[in-house]
Amino acid sequence: MPRDIPIGNGKLLVCFDSEYHIRDLYFPHVGQENHMSGNPCRLGVWVNGSFSWVGQDWNLEMKYLPDTLVTDVSLHNKKLGILLSCRDAVDFHENVYVKQITVENLMPEEREIRLFLAADFNIYGNDIGDTAAYDPETKGVVHYKASRYFLINGSTETRTGLAGFAVGQKGMGGLEGTFRDAEDGALSGNAIAQGSVDSVICLSMVVAGVSNSKAYFWLAVGESWHQVRVLDTIVKEKGPELLIARTADYWRIWVRKQPLRLDLLPEPVSELYLRSLLILRTQMDWQGGIIAGNDSDIIRFNRDTYSYVWPRDGALVANAMDLAGYIMPAQRFYDFVAGTIGQEGYFCHKYNPDGTLASSWHPWWDNGQLQLPIQEDETALVIWALWHHFVKYRDIEFIKPLYKLVIKNAADFMCSFRDAETGLPAPSYDLWEERRGIFAFTVGAVFGGLTAASLFCKVFGETAKAEQYGRVAAEIRDAASTHLWCEDLGRFCRGISRNRAGSLELDHSRDASIWGLFAFGLYAADDPKIISTMSDLKQKLWVRTEVGGMARYENDGYQRASNDVPGNPWFICTLWLADFLLEKAQDEKDIAEAIDVVKWVAEHALPSGVLAEQVHPITGEPLSVSPLTWSHATFVATVQRFLTRLGKIRVCPECGSDLTESAKGKDWLAMLYEEACDEIRGMCRI
Repeated sequence: MPRDIPIGNGKLLVCFDSEYHIRDLYFPHVGQENHMSGNPCRLGVWVNGSFSWVGQDWNLEMKYLPDTLVTDVSLHNKKLGILLSCRDAVDFHENVYVKQITVENLMPEEREIRLFLAADFNIYGNDIGDTAAYDPETKGVVHYKASRYFLINGSTETRTGLAGFAVGQKGMGGLEGTFRDAEDGALSGNAIAQGSVDSVICLSMVVAGVSNSKAYFWLAVGESWHQVRVLDTIVKEKGPELLIARTADYWRIWVRKQPLRLDLLPEPVSELYLRSLLILRTQMDWQGGIIAGNDSDIIRFNRDTYSYVWPRDGALVANAMDLAGYIMPAQRFYDFVAGTIGQEGYFCHKYNPDGTLASSWHPWWDNGQLQLPIQEDETALVIWALWHHFVKYRDIEFIKPLYKLVIKNAADFMCSFRDAETGLPAPSYDLWEERRGIFAFTVGAVFGGLTAASLFCKVFGETAKAEQYGRVAAEIRDAASTHLWCEDLGRFCRGISRNRAGSLELDHSRDASIWGLFAFGLYAADDPKIISTMSDLKQKLWVRTEVGGMARYENDGYQRASNDVPGNPWFICTLWLADFLLEKAQDEKDIAEAIDVVKWVAEHALPSGVLAEQVHPITGEPLSVSPLTWSHATFVATVQRFLTRLGKIRVCPECGSDLTESAKGKDWLAMLYEEACDEIRGMCRI
């Protein structure tokens, strides 16, 4: 079930599912630890003897307030005759989650309405040794274990404090959970329970006929009982409504900080661009880790999650944030990866949000041989993204401590980690993490990383190193033209591997990730070989159903929904097609073709604006992790690519200035990368 609405502040992340249940709650890192582990935190309503948990029997509309990370949720129950309008926010400064509920009585008579909030924690990710207890000082309920504390409280417009509470055990001795205690409209008042526990609190209000009243719940999160009591006091003194309002104001300023000609975009695209920036921010940890996706339902698929930092995903997300003008999230990420790079100059598969090494399925030992369990594109793309960060911000003092530790270290590794026979990067795992070999995407990324490292050395005055890295990049480009291009097929192949006898074998499979051959400068997008390859990919990987979109590769089996299509449509793969169309566009007609692809993405987002990893090829429903950070980052980057390309096409016929924004002088540093790619391609023999 997708996480339709995530809200967070970099330390506390709260994720709702499509039935408005809180299913994941992370603290003190985004993605680590998950204190609900997918258990539903329910909202229930009792009216005149009738009770209902919000869910399938309700008409739900789940969105955000525009330009904010504050929810705008409408819940209608015709049978009960009530309408709930909800605002949810994680305060931008304090580790507090606040919910405002406007309860509208749709019936003509005055009625008592009771609201119940059921909390089902698995603190530290398990339900062993938890405690839930009523706190007489705050008159709320506290869940705790070790150094994790969660205080739940509430009030109404007319009444301070709770109307009732109960804590108890769950999942043992035939007990479903204390949440069942709410269904008769009254709570037992049991004050403490240990082990596997849950809790319910109640607010009561009398609402006149065809009228409304407000209620508030909040959750204070900290590392001690004292901390959550202090936070509870802050909520009571400032008022929950003020916390929601100030958080909305903060995010409006944040998302609109960069002037951008969004009026040049179709409205659904411009709206999704702003929403993507905000959703990206929810997936970024305060210590710099950029998490791939926080949706614990994926555990059912492979008993693991996407709540990790992949250097590749993080680099592409950081680059998107750089393009959008957000320097701090990118800098925090580069600082994060500087603390994880190995002495040998490569990044491992993935990392936990706190910087420790994460789980992996890439072995160090295979078929009796030692191997590096890496995806080399992850190392290369960090350096590529760092260069483009430097081009935009000129933050030389920020780059200085990374120059030797990260940039030269990684570049030296990429120079040494090569296949002796072909001259291409040595075998590693592909970006899809499914096969080992030499892959087009990795080759493109390594070229981009070495070109970036060469330019850094040029800027820092190390001419010999700059020439070395540039020379190796040229050799890799020659090798790609020799070994990855299939003349008989008229397109590039996905990759090369070695059989058990040690002979090279070409992988001719069509794969959308071949996009990487032009995305990082190895080839120009208008190179005839790239044009023929991308045209072939569009023809073979576009999903021929009413849904549409681009599949990852031929016969993709990951969460495959139908054997009648090459695979499920992926947002990033579809946007890669748009990137290609934009890069080779010569006029506004070409631009329009690309925008049609971008509009497809906007049309298949959830109503909240969330983009999943994939969509069902028949129904269009989200599949796999949702939201996927990479999907939103690619959307942001593609929109930026559109605005850049349009600026080159829509120029004044008299002076040649960009008509999409105010005229700018030529940027010599920004031009270096493009010139270097041209220069290195000129060095190539093929």
